[in-house]
Amino acid sequence: MSIMRIAIDGPASSGKSTVAKILADELNMIYVDTGAMYRALTYMALKNGVDITNQTELVDLIHSIKISFERTKGGQHVKVNGDYITEQIRRSDVTAAVSTVAAHPYVRNELVKQQRLMAADQSVVMDGRDIGTVVFPDAEVKIYLNASVEERAMRRHKENVEKGMESSLEELTKEIKERDHKDMTRKVSPLKQAEDAILVDTTSLSIKEVVGKIKDIIIKHEKYSN
Repeated sequence: MSIMRIAIDGPASSGKSTVAKILADELNMIYVDTGAMYRALTYMALKNGVDITNQTELVDLIHSIKISFERTKGGQHVKVNGDYITEQIRRSDVTAAVSTVAAHPYVRNELVKQQRLMAADQSVVMDGRDIGTVVFPDAEVKIYLNASVEERAMRRHKENVEKGMESSLEELTKEIKERDHKDMTRKVSPLKQAEDAILVDTTSLSIKEVVGKIKDIIIKHEKYSN
């Protein structure tokens, strides 16, 4: 297989990260979790008292830290300056603040530069909100995952319960609706389906079925591009 960029976009809890990780493993590609990059920056801003409404301070913070990913048998981990922060970036305060951080144009520009460098000379599976529209508008394969708000809230609720975290399905449903609105209406790189992206509704599908559908799409692309 030649170098390929697989862009997977979609709203919160649509299954992007889980599907992207499995695809990367099965296709022997690098997985770049762009959402985790924004969460890592948000976590470091909150930790260090950086004003998340001040993009100049946030850009300075980006230049002072190194965000990286480490793949292990136990899964992929997020690191900042060598420290593991995989669990910390999923905290509720980070979730509540990340949309504000991600809305700053200069912040996005800096992180997009890093994302493009990661795919400069190797095949990648990259998921986020604007991969097929902004980061890689010329990606070889573009997927837009979606699911109903109720389904996405239930998935997040189950994840929290399994981790032993307190969880309110009602609150999660409200948070996801608010996150969708913020992501879809922000001025810079709003969440939307690229014109040439293929929609995959995951509401009634298992993860295995979603991965299978995307693999079929990739196979068709390879067939018609050779």
